[in-house]
Amino acid sequence: MALRELSSLEKYLGQKKANKYSTQGDKKVPVLQNNNGPPLVGLVTIACHLAKEAKRPELLGDTAESRAVVQQWLEYRVTKLDICTKEDIKTVLKDLNLYLQDKVYLAGNQFTLADVFMYYGIHPVIVDLAIQDREQYVNVTRWFDHIQRYPGVRHHLPPVAVLRNRIYTSRHH
Repeated sequence: MALRELSSLEKYLGQKKANKYSTQGDKKVPVLQNNNGPPLVGLVTIACHLAKEAKRPELLGDTAESRAVVQQWLEYRVTKLDICTKEDIKTVLKDLNLYLQDKVYLAGNQFTLADVFMYYGIHPVIVDLAIQDREQYVNVTRWFDHIQRYPGVRHHLPPVAVLRNRIYTSRHH
């Protein structure tokens, strides 16, 4: 899955030549064979490298604080989301829903790599949720739908239908 995500990121970044990837270990950790030096290992390391190579530093955050938040979410994706069990997913969704309560993107008001890779990581979870369950996590669902519609992000993933709920009932009009 990580290799498809990196390939999609390359397409989003508009990179013309495809990089050479392999995996290592039982967990199939991605490895980028780098012509300029030693291979780069790990989804987060490679994704950050690709953003820098494409001269898109804003995807890594535009302030020290936002860069730290982006790194935090990228690490969260790899160390928490990617290894959580079916039982743990409700806790992850609940925490993410609370975090996104007053945010458009994971790093505040700017689209970053954190949004891309959390979207890729949470896609299979959202696909498996019943519509009623998606409504429980309204902030996650809102964010997810926004990211899946972001130009050039979805590539290898099928779109997920998200129902729109009315904010106000007719008596409030």
